[in-house]
Formats: sequence, structure tokens, C-alpha cells
Amino acid sequence: MYFDITVNGRPTLKDVAKEAGVHISTASRALNPATSAVVNRETLRRVEEAARRLGYRPHPLARGLRTNRTMSVGIVIPDVENPLFGPIIAGAESVLMDAGYSLLIGIADRGPDHTATVLSTMIERQVDGLITATASRLDSHHEIAFRQGVPLVLVNRTVDEAVPSVVADDWAGIGLAVDHLVSLGHERIGHVAGPSWVSTGATRTEAFLEWTERAGLDADPGAVEEADWFRVDPGYQSALRLLERRPDTTAIVAANDLIALGCYRAIRSLGMEVPRDVSVTGYNDIPLLDLMQPPLTAVRVPHREMGIEAATKLLALMNGEELQDIKTLLPPTLVVRGSTTHRSQG
Repeated sequence: MYFDITVNGRPTLKDVAKEAGVHISTASRALNPATSAVVNRETLRRVEEAARRLGYRPHPLARGLRTNRTMSVGIVIPDVENPLFGPIIAGAESVLMDAGYSLLIGIADRGPDHTATVLSTMIERQVDGLITATASRLDSHHEIAFRQGVPLVLVNRTVDEAVPSVVADDWAGIGLAVDHLVSLGHERIGHVAGPSWVSTGATRTEAFLEWTERAGLDADPGAVEEADWFRVDPGYQSALRLLERRPDTTAIVAANDLIALGCYRAIRSLGMEVPRDVSVTGYNDIPLLDLMQPPLTAVRVPHREMGIEAATKLLALMNGEELQDIKTLLPPTLVVRGSTTHRSQG
């Protein structure tokens, strides 16, 4: 069975078949990854060349009718203002578009109930799979998808259960920041943490305490101040509390780049300068950090690759394949800029 839908005069499957000199059903089999193996190699080559010459792309509706799919995937993010999610979406879309899927983006920025509503809406739209970056540690929202038989992959965050996910190695990333500051002679290092109810906040805090202890420093929970969210103002308020409580702090490991910007503001509001008085490191390495004054030293997370891996994992699930690795960890790197310097001896 084949379907041929003409839209806005673009080339159809019938056009490809005519160009290649084959029956339309043969062209359909040749251009379907699930059946192309049964087509003669020379015929397959002629059909593919004809499709390229004509600029033919299979129509999603036609493919959906053939496979009982909508050829759409939903991706849910928690914060449209955070620049780190753009590369994740772009990476996922590059994979999904090549596979013939369109991407629906949902924003769940009003708490757990809103996340559940957005996921339910996506499922009602009959998406074939879901990628979500909104999970909290004890989140059960993924069960909404599982109950409906919709494959789901978590990205950037994990839950405490075994759910397919693609995340950065936050333990290693925080280690890069702590080791860098220790190498510069800093001994009084603080951490402005993300909220502990999400995996990125909790893991980075645990890593900070472990890496400072490994460095022979006092792994004091009092050196940690938790921000309400991964944004500038919560970072500012938390950094103020940390510096007022521990005025001898000479360096701060921020849980993300926006929190780090809040740290800059707090340090300056207290009459000090970065990095002369307090060095600061960020996390994620979002765009334009090199234009800050001073440019921010940050742990770089490969967010585009994160989106690519998440989409690849989701495609495998949607095709009924068994995943070799439930959780994929991507290695971070450290980008050293002007916000960190040797500890002042003054």
C-alpha cells in the first residue's frame, strides 16, 4: 500500500516513479527505510537519484497513514528564557527532521501541575514520542506517557527511577570547576546551588562537597547557599546571603551561568570586584559569556549533542528497539576566562 499526497505543487511519489522509470509501488518501497532492502540495488539507486533531482521529500501525513503514526514528537522545556534549551531543541530537531518527524514545543514553567497538563496535551495531540527537560527528582509525570504507551526520554535532568535519559556528567563538571579554583590557591570556596528538588541542583551540590573534601578543604554544608531557581535574581539573593555569612569567601562555584550573573551583581553590590576579590565559575557555558565583564569561566556542557542523543534514543524506542544504555552521560569541559584568578594574598 502506498499514499501519494500533493501539497503546493511539490514533487510527489508518482513524479519520482516516473522519473526513475519504475512503478509507483516500487518507488514507495525504495524510499521507505523499512522496505528498501527488498528493492534491487540498481533500482534503489535510480529511485534515490530521481528523488534527489526532483527535491522530493515524503509527506508526513502520507507516512503517518502508512505507519499509523502522526510523525510528530513533543519536547517540553521548563524555562524559555534560559538559553541552554535552544541548542537542545536544535540538536533534537536535526535528528527528528531527518527521520521525517516534526517537533512540537511545550513550555511548562508554572510548576509540577503545569508540567502534567502540558504532557497530557501533547499526548492528546497523539505525538509519537516525548522528550522532556522538566523532570524533578521524585517526578512521576513520566508515568503519564508510559500509561498511554508513549515513549519518553528525559534530557538535562533525571528522576530517581530508571527512566531513559541523556544528561551531562555533573559530578565531573563540578570537579573541573573546583580543581581549577584550588589550583589558583583558593581555600574558602562557596557554592551557590540550584534547587535540590531537581537532579541538576542536587547532583552539583553533592559533587561540590565531595570535590572540596577530596581537595583537602573543609567540606562544610555552610559553604552552600541554595537558590530558588536557576535565574539571575535568585542567584543574586543567594550569593548575598553566602557572602554576608562567610565574608572570607574568595571563590564561588555557581550552579549555572544565570546564577553566576547574579553572583557578579551581589559581589559588586558589596563593593567588591570579580575576580580581584571573588572568583566566579558558571555552569553550561551559554552563548555570549565571553562578552561579559569580566568574561565568565564556565563548565561547558554539549547541549546540542544532548538533544541529538535524546532524539536518537527516542527514535530507537519508537521503533521498538531495546536500549543498550538507559542513562547516557555526556562529558563536560572547562572554559577558562577572566572571572577566575589566583587568590589574593592581600
